[in-house]
Amino acid sequence: MGLAVALLAGCDREGDGDVVEVRPVRAVTIEATEVAGGFSLTGRVQSQIEVNQAFRLDGQLIQREVDVGDMVKRGQLLAVLDSQNEQSALQAAEAQLVAAQAQLVDARSNFNRMRDLIVDDAVSRAAYENSEALLQVAQAQVESGESQVALARNRLNFTRLYSDVEGVVTARGPEPGEVVSAGRMIVQISKLNASDAVFDVPARVKDSSPADASIVVALTSDPSVTAEGRVREVAPRADPVTGTFQVRIELINPPAAMRLGSTVTGRLKVAGTPGIDIPAQALFRTESASSVWVVDPATQTVSARTVEVRANDSSRVRVSSGLSPGDIVVTAGVHALRPGQRVRLLEAPAP
Repeated sequence: MGLAVALLAGCDREGDGDVVEVRPVRAVTIEATEVAGGFSLTGRVQSQIEVNQAFRLDGQLIQREVDVGDMVKRGQLLAVLDSQNEQSALQAAEAQLVAAQAQLVDARSNFNRMRDLIVDDAVSRAAYENSEALLQVAQAQVESGESQVALARNRLNFTRLYSDVEGVVTARGPEPGEVVSAGRMIVQISKLNASDAVFDVPARVKDSSPADASIVVALTSDPSVTAEGRVREVAPRADPVTGTFQVRIELINPPAAMRLGSTVTGRLKVAGTPGIDIPAQALFRTESASSVWVVDPATQTVSARTVEVRANDSSRVRVSSGLSPGDIVVTAGVHALRPGQRVRLLEAPAP
């Protein structure tokens, strides 16, 4: 008899013999808050300046002198192309120059002779002018030959790739034996003493961040290793796939452990934004939407309401729409409810 009374204690009677189940639940009353928090983003340390070193002409790569991680100095040899064709071209250009120089000597000698003879009217004016024209042609051929030799010599020099920056090799391209085209990256060199933490930032975070945002960057593997940072560059265009904007944070005196390529976490402080926070356990899924149970204080029944989630973690959910201050939201027992279910609040909601 006592057991039956206890079971009926949580029920109301409607009419004769009808028993309405009343579920005990916990709930909170919604209050609007303004959160001046921040966002944690994950990115990587990159050099501010990365230079791709490439040959200026096509050819077969026969030698690469450096590898990823090597330190290089300005003017250091990086790679070598097969230079047989360029050497042959240089030899041919030098031979043509020698021939042109010989013709110039002959043309100058003939012109000098004609110049002496024209004084005594020993030769015609036409013969003299012809010798002068031949001299000018010979001089032009020598100048052209010299240019061809210089060009061939430059092409031969271009078969040896020298670094024009000082830094560390961060990437390599083709392997020896491959035929490479002009401009193809052989090695990539990152300049020293200038590094950025690079993050992909959502548009709402970018728009709400002040220009002088305070940023702390920490190694993901060791959060005790930190560095201050300031925004150096913000991409003007969003990534077409993710819709995020790349933001480069200049690291100020980063510790040695914060090497290029390291994974880092950046804490970005942003201005306060109005919103509604609810406990994470109040949220449940209905088809493809996120919902909560809202209690009608007049009838003590619940109804499901779809909400839009702005951000969440393991304990709290920030809702951007769907709730208003004063709404009573169920926070415990959500999975045992159904639309129109009568409930009994175990804790009275805050006024």
